[in-house]
Amino acid sequence: MLMAPSSSLHSARRCTTLPRRHVRARASSSSSSGSSFGSGMDAASVMKPFHNKSAIKVIAGLMNFDQADVLDIANAARLGGATCVDIAADHELVTRVRETLTAHGKQEVAICVSGVDPVNLAAAMELADMGEIGNYDWFYASDPEFQMDAETVLHIAHGVKSRCPSKPLSVTVPHTLPLDAQVDLAFALQKDGLADIIQTEGAVVSRPQRSGVVGLIEKATPTLAAVHSISRGVNIPVMAASGISDVTAPLALAAGASGVGIGTFISKQNSTVGRIAAVRTVKETMAVSFANQHGASQTTQYY
Repeated sequence: MLMAPSSSLHSARRCTTLPRRHVRARASSSSSSGSSFGSGMDAASVMKPFHNKSAIKVIAGLMNFDQADVLDIANAARLGGATCVDIAADHELVTRVRETLTAHGKQEVAICVSGVDPVNLAAAMELADMGEIGNYDWFYASDPEFQMDAETVLHIAHGVKSRCPSKPLSVTVPHTLPLDAQVDLAFALQKDGLADIIQTEGAVVSRPQRSGVVGLIEKATPTLAAVHSISRGVNIPVMAASGISDVTAPLALAAGASGVGIGTFISKQNSTVGRIAAVRTVKETMAVSFANQHGASQTTQYY
């Protein structure tokens, strides 16, 4: 049975004191790409789309170390109009993705690194723009008995925030918890200042009975239910992820989400053009949903 790593929780290293290999990677990439590479995006710029309820995070996968695939996903996120790309907590990937996102001018897409080890995640966050604890889909797929309890999530979040407090941190609330316990965990993360964003999940347990639009809605039902409940229990942004598509992204906003995370919907496309189009479709459906809720005059923040 897989368990979330906890042995590193007591490490005293902070994200400002990187392992030597991380320091070398940062120095070399900065010298080759210019000073703008090392600066990244500030926390206010990273959080702005969440406050505007227009955040779109394209998820490459916390165990996806295929550099060519990750760079293609990052490029699709940039050209499609996403606000964030979520990659594995690996310093080399961060370096290459940053170069891709800044190759044509100012960086507009934030780099989020994902993981469950607080030491490694905090170190990668120092190079990136924000971090994400989770999501846990890879672990569920690897071991059906894998579980992430609330206490472990809180310990990991404390370990990351204590090492790297200046970067925004998103925390995935495990779908394996009862819905009321998910709300309680989200509230505890907010109360203790351990999360800037709450992310939901649930598609891995969803078993759609029909195909087409109905099947897409059925697949997203667990994460939409979590968004509805959690967003009413916290005052920080909630992001809907896991099973989100162009069909269900507007439903997520209506349920109370400040943004969406899209992974399989993008990665399953068989070309870069297809991935770009998929991101744009999600963005457009969210803009229409926002216009219907708040008036067309406010949709300019999506473009």
